[in-house]
Amino acid sequence: MVGFDPRSVGLAVLRALGRSSAWHDHRFELLATGEQHPHMQMALDEVVARQVGEGRRPPTLRVWEWASNSVIIGSFQSLSNEIDLEAAARHEATVVRRISGGGAMFVEPGNTITYSLYVPATLVEGMSFAESYAFLDAWVIRALRELGVDASYVPLNDIASPAGKIGGAAQKRLASGAVLHHVTMSYDIDAQKMLDIIRIGREKLSDKGVKSAVKRVDPIRSQTGLPREKVIEAMLGHFRDSYGLTPVEADDATLAQARELADSKYRDPQWLARVP
Repeated sequence: MVGFDPRSVGLAVLRALGRSSAWHDHRFELLATGEQHPHMQMALDEVVARQVGEGRRPPTLRVWEWASNSVIIGSFQSLSNEIDLEAAARHEATVVRRISGGGAMFVEPGNTITYSLYVPATLVEGMSFAESYAFLDAWVIRALRELGVDASYVPLNDIASPAGKIGGAAQKRLASGAVLHHVTMSYDIDAQKMLDIIRIGREKLSDKGVKSAVKRVDPIRSQTGLPREKVIEAMLGHFRDSYGLTPVEADDATLAQARELADSKYRDPQWLARVP
């Protein structure tokens, strides 16, 4: 019978026991934090994820607005192996390390779309990591398709189209019971700068030339013809229609905690250069 495979039965049992939940079991908030510099963005992710895990904030969606250029490396990456620090300085890109895994990402204000989902672990209970990635980004795949982008999920953590890669996701599961899931998508990426800064991208594409590199990170702008703000508006509209979404402003206490964490952890050279 449809829906009675072992996995479906297992999830149904978990829901009955209160260990699993569905999208519509939660009330989602859209958290506005304004334009922020890279260290503050990293800190906000950790602070908000903690709040959700501790039950002090409902499940939350946040769209990042960047105040400056950045290169973000994953928690388990080697700084020296991944990043050309001289090139990053030349392009005025602040290098930061996030708490989630995954690869390095290059961002410029206005040229990328970054969002975070902060959800209780019950929403992905019983799923493998690969399943949870696809599950948490299914809504954005649908939203992009409504905009005319033939988007799909490519395991483990890429959003792509026949024209090329659109973006990548990363996750961190906190001991408090929250899942931080964030995605950076290219709206109008400068592939030349990206390849100048990120060593691994340069090595992978050294024999293909910059023209081919541009095709690998396909900007949403070329496929929709829409301003970045309109793409984000459509994404949020789809989420709101699907699951509900209440806009809220970041409170002073949250911003203060994030500023303190940005200074004590994310600006610390030892955190950035640590050996995973």
